[in-house]
Amino acid sequence: MSSMVTFPQINQILELTDRLGLSREWVEIPLSPASPGLVHKLPNGKLEIVVDEHLPFDQWLASLEAEIRKVTGR
Repeated sequence: MSSMVTFPQINQILELTDRLGLSREWVEIPLSPASPGLVHKLPNGKLEIVVDEHLPFDQWLASLEAEIRKVTGR
């Protein structure tokens, strides 16, 4: 994984959140990946999605929907 989340990667994440019916205004994706990656609700109610810096992006993305569903109950 690179040291920055790329625009194409952000688009892939947003396409997934769109399919889940989540408003893009309520999704935050930091540009810096972290370990471990995580999905959680911020105090303001927005959903923060942090890309995992050690997993290959496609592998991490494959598990993202399940993580979002756990946090949002969707």
